[in-house]
Amino acid sequence: MVRTAIKSLFGRPATRRYPFGPKRAYYKNTRGSIKIDITGCIFCGLCQKKCPTGAITVTKEEKKWQIDRLRCIICGYCVEVCPKKCLKMEPDYTGPSTGGREDTYRRA
Repeated sequence: MVRTAIKSLFGRPATRRYPFGPKRAYYKNTRGSIKIDITGCIFCGLCQKKCPTGAITVTKEEKKWQIDRLRCIICGYCVEVCPKKCLKMEPDYTGPSTGGREDTYRRA
């Protein structure tokens, strides 16, 4: 036990010093968050229909696309079925927020 205590005192920490340490390098196939290019969206609603948790809401009349980040399980089905390929899977995770859990995108 003494050896482990001394090793812990003089060795490197086992965890990263977030947010002061270096940013983490994500793996190639990391599924972090869904991003949309709203200018390319045709509001067809296929992503909404394919979403197994119902996290995506598409309103064609208002040209509004909305995602509930806490309901999204980042499965990638919406990205696969998008006919215009305006949805993308980004390796970075959604940052913490206090304003709510839904992101709304509108096209003018």
